[in-house]
Amino acid sequence: MERRSFLRGAVVGTSAAAFGFTLWQGAASAAPAQPGAGPYGALGAADANGIQLPSGFTSRVIARSGQTVGSTSYIWHNAPDGGACFADGSGWIYVSNSEISSTGGASAVKFSSTGTITGAYRILSNTNRNCAGGATPWNTWLSCEEVSTGYVYETDPWGVNAAVRRSAMGRFNHEAAAADPVRKVIYLTEDASDGCLYRFVPTTWGNLSSGTLQVLKAGTATSGSFTWGTVPDPDGSPTATRDQVSGAKLFNGGEGCHYANDTVWFTTKGDNRLWQLNLLNSTYELAYDDSLVVGGGAPLTGVDNVTGAASGDLFVAEDGGNMEICVITPDDVVAPFLRINGQSSSEICGPAFSPDGRRLYFSSQRGTSGSSSGGITYEVTGPFRA
Repeated sequence: MERRSFLRGAVVGTSAAAFGFTLWQGAASAAPAQPGAGPYGALGAADANGIQLPSGFTSRVIARSGQTVGSTSYIWHNAPDGGACFADGSGWIYVSNSEISSTGGASAVKFSSTGTITGAYRILSNTNRNCAGGATPWNTWLSCEEVSTGYVYETDPWGVNAAVRRSAMGRFNHEAAAADPVRKVIYLTEDASDGCLYRFVPTTWGNLSSGTLQVLKAGTATSGSFTWGTVPDPDGSPTATRDQVSGAKLFNGGEGCHYANDTVWFTTKGDNRLWQLNLLNSTYELAYDDSLVVGGGAPLTGVDNVTGAASGDLFVAEDGGNMEICVITPDDVVAPFLRINGQSSSEICGPAFSPDGRRLYFSSQRGTSGSSSGGITYEVTGPFRA
């Protein structure tokens, strides 16, 4: 479903005008408040897994850190983070990063057409704080290191081909990646208080071994036009990549990144914002800012990973907040979709839909223990909007 050019912030129970956004290109006036509990209804009581869900949805635990996955002998990694799903014949694969220093990497779980776990295995080993990443159109997983001199690793979800370090994509505090098959580029977020938004332009689409790293250039306002500037030294030494291009726009803690329909959505956790790049007219806009909700009580705080559904809905996971995944609809409603109870010292990571759109996977990085060894990976099944 095509999104409107700008999310005007009609929050459940809150007037859209409360956000104070400027509407672009003659857009209609902001929609009135839309009371209720979002497109899926109110959250019910917590289930046996401590998860509150709308009516018709159920959850199950897929894996726990330090324990074997299903009936396999594979032990699930600590601190599960970013993830994605890949079609595998009649089944699918869910990949998940491990945000552990020095021994991070990534793992995968295979499912049959009925959702039965049929395998689990390692696809990347001995890398550093693998936080988020992104899937490519050629069915590889880009696993990103969240350290100041971090790399991007291209991995095989099937675990057949060895992972490859993609140095040309730059060394910086990597977070997420999103592929744009129309412009044949990869967008990259940087998790730093003065971070940037990048794009990598491969020499040959489908081959990330060489190409040009660029950074978004714009003013200091929350909306306007943008251009791209080439980073002279993607290695980031001795000068950090974010400091190499005059006019590079700084963002406060880049996190999740998602591409759909000529639009890039990305979050910044330092200021709890969701941003939007309109690629057809090269403009950027502030799509959500919890600080502009009159009277407080914003439904989405601690913004982190973001993914999209076939319906056009965005699903944004919280790092902190009240441990929710919130949905943002094409009709500009922002509402909780699920809430995890009893895990306030954790964060929600890696939301991703199965290829048929009927199952949502995600992790609680530190679970009930608040420790990296307490991670839990979940699946939610139910009547997701088509």
